Amino acid sequence: MGGAVAASAIWASVLFATGSFSDEPRPDLAGYGYRGDLCADTSLAPFENAHFKTKASTSSKDANPQHSGAQLNTMDTMSCNVSLEPENASSSDYSSTWMYNTVTLHKKTDPAPEFADGYLSYEKQETSTRYTVENVPGIGDEAYLVTRKDDGSSSNSSYVILAVRDGWVTFQSTWSSYASSSSTARQPTSTEVATMLKTSATETLKRLQNTRSR
Repeated sequence: MGGAVAASAIWASVLFATGSFSDEPRPDLAGYGYRGDLCADTSLAPFENAHFKTKASTSSKDANPQHSGAQLNTMDTMSCNVSLEPENASSSDYSSTWMYNTVTLHKKTDPAPEFADGYLSYEKQETSTRYTVENVPGIGDEAYLVTRKDDGSSSNSSYVILAVRDGWVTFQSTWSSYASSSSTARQPTSTEVATMLKTSATETLKRLQNTRSR
């Protein structure tokens, strides 16, 4: 009996020393790792198939796409900002289209309890701008699509957010576009944008998962 007690005490001391008794939860990063250049893993194929192209940079200081990232104690963050334009746009057309991706690897706090409310709150905003929020099945553990309601005067603009949580990893892809009434290039509808974002997100997350950091 004494030997069993002693063995239990030794095992307990090992668990304590290795932190196995810690109340701090272990992050569920679901196989995702940090990327120095998120743009390199961002799938642009759905936008290219919809006849958009990456806008040419005007100078070395105005790179497109642009990426950034940081590895911190509590989280790793990555972002990719891409300026797009219709392939058939004329030089006189005025339009602005951006697709902005962010990824956060939460290493200390589980984002699950607050994730849904962060996007459902868009529908609660008491402003002149209204949004709809819908659940998106089949991507990550949970996903939401936020779409701005545009009136007839702004039919040439769209603003759509796709947000995904997979374990302790959160992903957000934002589309923002505007074209003047004189523009000859056709702008995609919010429904078409949502489809592009979903397709891009699925491929981008697949690329980010189960590969080593670089």
